[in-house]
Amino acid sequence: MKKMLSLAAMFAVLAYASPASAELKLSGDAGVRLRDVSYFGDADQMTGIDPKTTKYREADDDLLFQYRVRLNAAADLGEGYFFKAMITNETLAGGWTAVTNNQATYGLNDFTLSVSNFYFGRMLQDCHWMVGRIPLNSLNNPIFDLTLYPAQPLESPVAFINMDRVFGANYGFKLGDGMLNTTLVALDNDFNDDTNAEGDGLFNDGYALHLDYKVNLGDVTFEPQFLTVLTNANVLSQDIMGYPELYGYKVTPYTLGALIGVPAGDAKLTFGAFYTNCDDTTPNGGPDVDYDGYLFRVKGEIGNFMAWYDFNRTNDDANNVDYTNHFVWAQYKIPVYSSAAGSIAIQPTLRYLASKEDYGCCELSGSRLRSELWATINF
Repeated sequence: MKKMLSLAAMFAVLAYASPASAELKLSGDAGVRLRDVSYFGDADQMTGIDPKTTKYREADDDLLFQYRVRLNAAADLGEGYFFKAMITNETLAGGWTAVTNNQATYGLNDFTLSVSNFYFGRMLQDCHWMVGRIPLNSLNNPIFDLTLYPAQPLESPVAFINMDRVFGANYGFKLGDGMLNTTLVALDNDFNDDTNAEGDGLFNDGYALHLDYKVNLGDVTFEPQFLTVLTNANVLSQDIMGYPELYGYKVTPYTLGALIGVPAGDAKLTFGAFYTNCDDTTPNGGPDVDYDGYLFRVKGEIGNFMAWYDFNRTNDDANNVDYTNHFVWAQYKIPVYSSAAGSIAIQPTLRYLASKEDYGCCELSGSRLRSELWATINF
């Protein structure tokens, strides 16, 4: 709490600096949420693999009390130059911290603020550039989810595990009637010569290139995309794909697809389809990796209600395992108070995930329901 107050005080001083300094605008949000988690069927595979036992962790129902604070800073330097940053708690689940025993002992209830994303650049009429820890908007765009979590890309793991940002450089320019964005990102940085993580990429580091073209065709928004890992990168973790032995190894998958936004009266519909593929040999004598998968999304928004449905199927040909996942996210925003200075809202949310692993001779299947109640103040 002291760190949070110190950062807020620092921002306040910077915001009222001398007239020659760039004006710093501050905003943010604070929220609490109550989450009930219920598991059904053989749901242990949803909890990930314990690295000590190499077995799935046991899935237990739970009731969680969580909280989150996010502070945003933005500076306009003139002539299109800008700086933006967000400060929050760099933990799992997008900065949400669960109440443990309300004691600071052993750091069980620490809430440490840090710079989660920051980027600066220049915005012009027909082009722009930016560099830094760039936000990905992965809640609305699952291409990074399918690339980095091919067997379980649902529930937006990039937003909640990777904090919805990546270090990279972006350049966008007007092409025809649309805007083409090119983003070069660094997925990992390995510097030791004696680890399994060493790859044959440039300086052992993993790089990826994301191409995105967004254009309006009448009232329809069309956004084709392509994401390719250029040099061997850590995109498989021990918690997914049935590959506990692949932890620390690197591969080079690619993903392509598109988002299509269609107005429907007072509602807006979004359709998405993405495909990923990897046929690779991991470096340093590691095992072969051979999989392909796809993800379909249907999303609807009307007024304060929003819901989407995702379907994913990934075939792991190297291990003869097929993964099938269904995911539903639904939420309704109830405004409580609103003014020029900020707003308060309550938001019931449901997140349902059903997963199946088919090994040919047998299968594991289970589901998880997360029912949540959010209370958020924006300022």
